[in-house]
Amino acid sequence: MEQRYRWKNKHLREHIDVLDGKLAPTILLKNCTYLNQTFRSWMQANIWIYEDRIVYVGEKLPENLVNCSTIDCSGQFIVPGYIEPHAHPFQLYNPHSFAAYASGRGTTTIINDNMALILHLDKKRAFLLMKDLRRIPASMFWWCRFDPQTEIMNEEEIFSHTNIKSWLEHDAVIQGGELTGWPKLLAGDDMMLHWIQEAKRMRKQIEGHFPGASEKTLAKMMLMGADCDHEAMTGEEVYNRLMQGYTVSLRHSSIRPDLPSLLEDIQKLGITAYDHMMFTTDGSSSGFYREGVIDQMIRIAIEKGVPVIDAYNMATINPARYYNLSHIHGKIATGRVANLNILSSVEEPCPVSVLAKGKWVKRDGEIIGEAFPDLDWNEYGLEPFRPDWELTMDDLQFSMPFGIKMENAVITKPYSVSLEVSRDCLSDNHDECFFMLIDRKGKWRVNTILKGFASSLQGMASSFSNTGDIILIGKSKADILYAFNRMKEIGGGIVVSEGGNILCELPLPLGGLMTGLQLEELMEEEKKLLEVLRGRGYGYSDPIYSLLFFSSTHLPYIRITQQGMYDVMNKMVLFPSIMR
Repeated sequence: MEQRYRWKNKHLREHIDVLDGKLAPTILLKNCTYLNQTFRSWMQANIWIYEDRIVYVGEKLPENLVNCSTIDCSGQFIVPGYIEPHAHPFQLYNPHSFAAYASGRGTTTIINDNMALILHLDKKRAFLLMKDLRRIPASMFWWCRFDPQTEIMNEEEIFSHTNIKSWLEHDAVIQGGELTGWPKLLAGDDMMLHWIQEAKRMRKQIEGHFPGASEKTLAKMMLMGADCDHEAMTGEEVYNRLMQGYTVSLRHSSIRPDLPSLLEDIQKLGITAYDHMMFTTDGSSSGFYREGVIDQMIRIAIEKGVPVIDAYNMATINPARYYNLSHIHGKIATGRVANLNILSSVEEPCPVSVLAKGKWVKRDGEIIGEAFPDLDWNEYGLEPFRPDWELTMDDLQFSMPFGIKMENAVITKPYSVSLEVSRDCLSDNHDECFFMLIDRKGKWRVNTILKGFASSLQGMASSFSNTGDIILIGKSKADILYAFNRMKEIGGGIVVSEGGNILCELPLPLGGLMTGLQLEELMEEEKKLLEVLRGRGYGYSDPIYSLLFFSSTHLPYIRITQQGMYDVMNKMVLFPSIMR
């Protein structure tokens, strides 16, 4: 927060000196065909860049070219860097590795969820990480959550007024939300309403989370202060949100790959104005990004008949305007941050070259690896997960009368347990497994039965979850113990065991939550994990999200949380967690 302005006075004077010929630009892009969003057309110009800023766009060439890198862009097309307005950069990958990968595909500005930071880091270390992430070429902004998205033990302490106020006041935080706890808001939570009011007073946006919301609920939430929602799953839901004054993020993610059908529905409804729409991949698992990040969505939009300029605007100027960032992002014009994508053709949104803050992160098809130097994660308290407690067979006692049944990758319902669960192994003739959530500090546990996750999975341990507590699943108590102990040895991660052997392990040494691997490497490791789980009966699209959402009370119907088995619809703990 110590940098009140992006460019200090001396920097602004230098920018003027470039125009006056006293200094040379750092980079000159000549003979550019670029997207001018003021005129909604492709125009010709020369683009002067000095360090991280565009200092001129027009016909003129600089008088001073000493040590200036000059690139002839004839035959290519230049668009602004793409903006991901709704990222969850903790899905095994980390904010740094996601930004590096996304930038190489042209997504150079990312607006990030702060959930993992507020739950797992103290404020000082979280803000230090955010400060250090400002030094990378990608432009990183953040949200401020108002609720933990589950039932935790110390919510009043973590989501205290003092904490939320500090987050909202941080200049890298540009929105409040997403409002997964909106039912509490409508039910009379005046503290959350006060935080929304504070965010609005600071000219920051409020992101909703309103799946299946009626027109009346959408209207109420707009009156409460919501500005945008990304949960529309049909064209009619897009229409209803637009009618109530929302900006709509069209989602295409690993668990909701909705964009093609949304665009088809929108066109059937006769919607031809795209100015209040933008794109989001909503924190997908790594494998989903093989086809790209926001560039993938632009390509789909063009293929579905969205006018080309509108498709690019939905990825650039629309989110920039929405977040009040258009004076520095989302546009190729004098004064903007030099985030530029150089394309081989208008129909191919994955760039051949990328400038992020005036630095090449991709050049002529080659990723510049050194553009994103590594971080020392230990400095932020994200050290390997080394619990100082033991899991024993005494912990693996299962006697609850009902369990959790998976309806799909993320929706879970209660069901009556008819199995004999006192034995040490369950049969492979059904899809029911032992299921435990245990405190990462070993203080409490919740034991039940999980139906529908797998039919022959013997043992799995995961330190990756919504709250960072440990998830244990399997048919064999011995293999569950074996997987847990191996997970401890590797400093946290996801481990699958069978017959006392390790079938698959994915280390997550950054607090037991994230890997330091590059996304391309993580994709391969995640693919191996998926193949192992599929071979043992996992039948859904995304096991990473299944693990993440077992505790998430913004989804129906029953969840396993720090407080115990939780009935989401009736907002009550059915069976409390057991102290160890």
